[in-house]
Parts: sequence; C-alpha cells; structure tokens
Amino acid sequence: MFGRKKNLLKQYIKNILGFTPVDLTLYEQSLAHRSVAGVIVNGMRKNNERLEYLGDAVLSAIIADYLYKKYPYADEGFLTNLRSKLVSRNHLNKLSHKIGLDVHLKTNTNNLSFSQSINGDAFEAFIGAIYLDKGYRFTRKVIINRILKFYVDIDVLEKEDTNYKGKILNWSQKNKKKIEYKVIRELAEHHRQKQYVVHAFIDGKFVAEGCDFTIKAAEQQASMYACETLKI
Repeated sequence: MFGRKKNLLKQYIKNILGFTPVDLTLYEQSLAHRSVAGVIVNGMRKNNERLEYLGDAVLSAIIADYLYKKYPYADEGFLTNLRSKLVSRNHLNKLSHKIGLDVHLKTNTNNLSFSQSINGDAFEAFIGAIYLDKGYRFTRKVIINRILKFYVDIDVLEKEDTNYKGKILNWSQKNKKKIEYKVIRELAEHHRQKQYVVHAFIDGKFVAEGCDFTIKAAEQQASMYACETLKI
C-alpha cells in the first residue's frame, strides 16, 4: 500500500513537473499536514511546517526576480502588488488544485480556519522540498517553465481586483447593508506565529470566515469568501 502511494507520488511529480525526485521523503513530508502523524525522517516524525517556511521564502524570491525581469519598466508598487497576488494564500490554494497537488495531501482536520489555507501551505512546502532536493536554479526553472507557463495567466491576474474588502463595502453601501468584522479567536499552535480568525457579518448575520497572520489580512480573506457567497 505504502509502496503504491510512493510510486503514485513519484509518477505525479514526473508527469506534472517533469522531473524525478532524488529524495522522495522530502516530498512526502511536504504533503503531511500537522494534523496527521507525519512521515519519518532520520528517525523522527515530521510534518510540512518547516518546509512551508522555507518554500515561502524561496517562492517569493523567485517570483520577485521573475517579475523584475518580465516588467523592466514597471515601478516598485506595481511589482509588489503583482507579486502579492501571485503568492497570496488564495492564489496558491487555487494553484494547488490546478496542478493536482491537493490529491496527494495527507490531512485529518475539520478546522475551517486551517482548511482555508491548507492547500496553499502544502504548495509552499512542496516548493521547499524541490529546493532542498534539487537546488535553487532547478526550482526556479520548475516554477517558471512548468507552473507559471502552464497554470498561471499573469496578464489576467494583473488586472484582477483583489480588494475584496472594498468590493464588500461598495456592495453594502449600494444595498444599504451593515458590514462588520470581528476577531473571534487567536490561534497559536505548536509555537507557530499567531493567526487571527475573523468573521464577517452583514446586518448582524455571519457570512464568512477568514484566517491569517494579521487582522487586516484575515478581514480581506473573510471578504473574499463573502464575495463568493454573495456572488459579488
């Protein structure tokens, strides 16, 4: 059973990303959410948290370099905004689905706050695994030539309005509705950076939940889900 899963993961990496991994354990670890037992690495059970941290930094650096060269005349504000869209949790969640990474994710959680970011977190951890297994230059080629080229339309993303809080505000004013955001709880599991869970209410009724490392970002995420619910 375990051998079959390893072969499926190896074949998935070969088919989608075009290479054969050297250390498959790294990729297994990248797909092990902290809600499961994890995988054994050097005699210790590990999940994808550390790889997520590493992948976040590697991905951000590669995207920044790519955009800097793609848009030689763009100013810092444009580049920063576009990079934020590309590496946002919402976009990485969608990207994880597009490349089929979510199918291989191992998790055991019913916590809505974490489930909203779990696929994006795994994507970052997966990038961290590629980096450790193959190095920076190889990881850059994979991200640009196998992911951005086939699964991301940067021109469309560039024009996309991601100010969901602004959308909700405009909608509420037009429809004479009252929109409120409340911090429901704070999460700080396993020595991770604190996260804020925010609920969005319209006329006192719960509409959506957001969770992120700042209250502002959590409100934006709640607004995004509220836009989806209200079909704005």
